[in-house]
Amino acid sequence: MSRRSLVTGANRGLGLEFVRQLLARGDRVIAACRHPGKATALNSLAGEHPGRLHVLPLDVADEKSRTAFAHELPLVIADEKLDLLINNAGVLHSGERFGSVPATNLDDSLRTNASGPFLLTQALAPLLVDGARIANLSSTMGSIASRTEFRSPSYCISKAAQNMATVMLAKALAPRGIGVIALHPGWVQTEMGGESAQTSPAQAVAGLLRVIDAFPLEQSGQFLDWQGEVMPW
Repeated sequence: MSRRSLVTGANRGLGLEFVRQLLARGDRVIAACRHPGKATALNSLAGEHPGRLHVLPLDVADEKSRTAFAHELPLVIADEKLDLLINNAGVLHSGERFGSVPATNLDDSLRTNASGPFLLTQALAPLLVDGARIANLSSTMGSIASRTEFRSPSYCISKAAQNMATVMLAKALAPRGIGVIALHPGWVQTEMGGESAQTSPAQAVAGLLRVIDAFPLEQSGQFLDWQGEVMPW
């Protein structure tokens, strides 16, 4: 039986690759992004998979957008519920220098990378099946123990906050058997990771899906990499 999956930030990079691989294995997918009209690759996939891929507008950082999405989603999935939620949407402000990091960068990063995924998950919780899985795409840059230099502070701070959100969601949803994990995808060849990165999106997503499929409820709230290894907080 095919599962119902939702991917945020699905118009490019890892999000788009998640959609591709979930469709390839037979899932019915909701792909969310800020500007569906500009998501050429997503719309092409929708044409190739009629009835199995729905593209919906969502800005995870915006309360009105989250509310509208939470109201529209039940109309798309009808009487069904979600088996998998992948909180992939994120932002990284490059070129930050100490002494001139603007408040707008921190605010935008926290809304997009931390509070947005938390609040979206909270809003969609009634639409998740008991026993569902939630994956929050984090980063080693959100690992406090791993930081050795001043770099991309708004991203690092927001991803560390997202990791705590993962733990909080895991505690809140445990009574329903819903598992939540934070995942580091590795250094991936995306717009964010750059061309010199070590891992292709296809490799990273295949590994991430294996971890998502395999992790037991006892591991809920943990921080793992794309190969299933425990990451330091």
